[in-house]
Amino acid sequence: MMALLARFARTGPSDWIIQRVTAVVMMAYLFFIVGYLIANPALTYGQWSDLNSLLSMRIFTLFTIMAVAFHAWIGMWSVLTDYITVRLMGPKANGLRKGLQVGLGFIILFYLAWTIKILWGL
Repeated sequence: MMALLARFARTGPSDWIIQRVTAVVMMAYLFFIVGYLIANPALTYGQWSDLNSLLSMRIFTLFTIMAVAFHAWIGMWSVLTDYITVRLMGPKANGLRKGLQVGLGFIILFYLAWTIKILWGL
């Protein structure tokens, strides 16, 4: 069991790779949306609805939102562990940091679940 958990242990290089991969996914989504808007200057609600009802677009959107969630989690973890430290804030820093991590983690999960509900109407 410990070996399985060790495979998923986070390291600096794995966080770096995840940040870069998620940034590429978000950039691809942004380029696609901007390109679609440029290609359809007189975009109607019907066209927009048709685009977003495609399974491929829903999957692309879900992957992008998942990338945002992973990107946000790693970024948030990095900032909190860098700036909410015992050296900077005293002995209560660890509890505060862990509380913020749990709270922000729940917010990220809430937005991910909300996206799934919107995309598939669950």
